[in-house]
Amino acid sequence: MEIGKIAFLETYDIENETGIMGVVMVTDTDTKPLEFRVTAPIKPSNFQKILYGSVLKEHISVELVAVPLLGAIKEEVDIIFVRDPLFLGANNKQQTRVVRVFNDNDKASKIATKAEEIKNFNAEAGKVYIETSKKFEDELPQLKDMINGVAESRDLIEPFERLKLACEQVYQKRTRE
Repeated sequence: MEIGKIAFLETYDIENETGIMGVVMVTDTDTKPLEFRVTAPIKPSNFQKILYGSVLKEHISVELVAVPLLGAIKEEVDIIFVRDPLFLGANNKQQTRVVRVFNDNDKASKIATKAEEIKNFNAEAGKVYIETSKKFEDELPQLKDMINGVAESRDLIEPFERLKLACEQVYQKRTRE
């Protein structure tokens, strides 16, 4: 299978850790945007923080960000790239594979047990790796082959930087209104 459309899924921590916004951007293989969606700020109450404890961030990432945003996009995507390993839990909630992209500056996650190095268009940024949830780790070699077709001509980390900046602008605009 060849990749035609990619979803980049990310969160944005609101200043002073008062909440989180989720954002997804669907692109073509040149990482040109085709669709963009963002959640309203998610601000858990103190009671929710107590009840959810250490699983709060995972709950927010998967149930309140990934599932609604991926369900809302109109474009049909072939793969979903994430930076936060908590999003790998979305593999259990929908059909399209969620793959974490990370580099030497990031640590491998505890959610996955193995990672594969992929080609890196931006060689100056160091090595780039992919991983997915343990349930789908046997698919990593096939995923690597598919992803390398895109990674040899595009930096797969850079779109996440765009998402953070775009989400920050959306948040600032909302707070001024």
